[in-house]
Amino acid sequence: MRKDGAGRTALVTGASAGIGRAFADVLAAQGYHLVLVARRRDRLEAAATQLRDTHGVEVDTITVDLAAPSAAAALEVELGRRGLRVDLLVNNAGYGVPGRYEQTPWPRHEASLRVMVVAVCELTHRLLPSMIDRRWGRIINIASLAGHLPAPAGHTLYAATKAFLIRFSESLHAEHVADGVHTCAVCPGFTYSEFHDLTGTRDKVSQMPKALWMDAELVAEQGYAAVMAARPVFINGRVNRTIAWLARVMPQGVVRRVVAGSGKRFRTTD
Repeated sequence: MRKDGAGRTALVTGASAGIGRAFADVLAAQGYHLVLVARRRDRLEAAATQLRDTHGVEVDTITVDLAAPSAAAALEVELGRRGLRVDLLVNNAGYGVPGRYEQTPWPRHEASLRVMVVAVCELTHRLLPSMIDRRWGRIINIASLAGHLPAPAGHTLYAATKAFLIRFSESLHAEHVADGVHTCAVCPGFTYSEFHDLTGTRDKVSQMPKALWMDAELVAEQGYAAVMAARPVFINGRVNRTIAWLARVMPQGVVRRVVAGSGKRFRTTD
C-alpha cells in the first residue's frame, strides 16, 4: 500500500524533542522525506539517525534559531540550495515565558513572539505558494487548549499567541482548501514533553490530575489524521474538548474565575 508521504517532503520545526519529535516519528512512518529544524544540532542529529534507522527514510537537518529576524528567509534559501520542496509543514517550535509581564525583559518577550507568531506566519508565507502550485499541501500549526480559554495570570503572551494560531489556521484553511492545501491548528492540553522543564513549571504542573495529560505520540498521530481529514481546528483528547466546550457555553465571568483559580496551581506570577 502506498504511504501518504511517498515522494513528499515534510518540515518540522522544534523537531529535537517533545511534540515536534513525535510528529517526526509519525511522518517518518508515513514515508515522508523529513527536514528537521531546531536550535540544538546534537539533538537534531541524534533524532535524524534514529529516524533513518527505524523507518528507512531520508532525513535532512537544519540548525536555526527561529527567534532571529532572518531565520525564515535563511531557511528558505537553505531548502532551495538542497533542492528540497516542502509538501507538509509542522510549525511546532515554541515555548512559554512565565512570570509577570512587566518583570520580564522585553527582548525575551520579543523572541517568543518571533518564534511562535512571526516565524510561523513568515515560513508559511514562503512555503505556501509551491504547495498551491502543486495542488497539494498540509500545514499543521501547534496551538493549544489554552487558545480556547480565558488566559490566567502567568504566561501572559502564551495563550494569546495560541489563540492567534487558531484563527490564522482557520482563515488559511478556508482560503486554500479548494487548492488542495489543508491547514489545521492542533490544540493539545497538558502533554508529556520538555515544555514545562523549559518554563520552570514542572513541579507545579505535575500536581494536575493524570486525566488531563496526553502522550506526545498520541497528540502527533491525532494531529496528522486531523489535517489529512481537512479539519481546520482539532482539540486533542475528550477531556480537553469537554473543557473547551464548557468554556464556550458557560458564563464568561464564571469561566474566568475557574481558570484563574486553577491557573494559580501551575503558573508562576511572582
